Amino acid sequence: MSSAIEAFLAMLAVERGAAPNTIAAYRRDLEGAEEIAGDLVKADRAALSRLAGAWSALAPSSLARKSSALRQFFGFLAEEGWRGDDPSAVLPRPAPRRPLPRLLSHAQIEALFAQAEAEALRGDRAGVRMLTLLELLYGSGLRASELVSLPLAAVPRDAPFLTVKGKGGVSRMVPVSGRARRALSQWLEVRGTGGTHLFPSRGAHLTRIRLFQLLRELAARAGIPPEKVSPHVLRHAFATHLLEGGADLRMLQTLLGHASIATTQIYTHVDSARLVALVNERHPLAGRAKHD
Repeated sequence: MSSAIEAFLAMLAVERGAAPNTIAAYRRDLEGAEEIAGDLVKADRAALSRLAGAWSALAPSSLARKSSALRQFFGFLAEEGWRGDDPSAVLPRPAPRRPLPRLLSHAQIEALFAQAEAEALRGDRAGVRMLTLLELLYGSGLRASELVSLPLAAVPRDAPFLTVKGKGGVSRMVPVSGRARRALSQWLEVRGTGGTHLFPSRGAHLTRIRLFQLLRELAARAGIPPEKVSPHVLRHAFATHLLEGGADLRMLQTLLGHASIATTQIYTHVDSARLVALVNERHPLAGRAKHD
């Protein structure tokens, strides 16, 4: 891989605070482009046109991601003096439609919690841990990676908040409901004393893959198709159900740790009938009598 790509990736890490997974994705896209177009520092428009042809069968979202990575890279090359032009104008500019997230209904959420609560009542470690994980996923909207890597120090003593380190190493305060605090207290009683993470495991902490498996196993026991349930689906449910309850997008953006409000706007797919009812009930003119 060229030194220019290494310099670009270093810039993403240092100046933009990009997460390791983000940097790895950029690396794959740029290395793949060099396999087709050759040295990107010297690539001309004809070379980039070959990329467009090679990517023609990709999904619009994948094509948009690869094109965006190259545009940012060529912008970096121009700023740093690696080359005097920017040939990225020939790259395709698809307009991908972001798919709506999969959702769980309120009834399915209730079934998941009923199953988890029944198992936690037995008092065994696995059941209490599962309920605590579920409370924090749906009750606080944490990402899977944020949840499994929580240190013990993040657990609140008095204030009802968790300190969470999100994407790019950015920390935020996340509210913890009374239900979740009770589950946390019960978990700390049975957790044991080993490790520095809230959910310890032999590899330091519970992995995202194991969390995914545990949720699907719980869904099956609750009579819900396992393929419908994942940590990300519960995060979507948290956001959608909050929005349905009257939360505004800016508050939701803060809770979810989104860098851009545009990312949060995907959750505006709430029930249209509810929105109409909200306007009819809450609009300042809703209570005024009609004038002939």
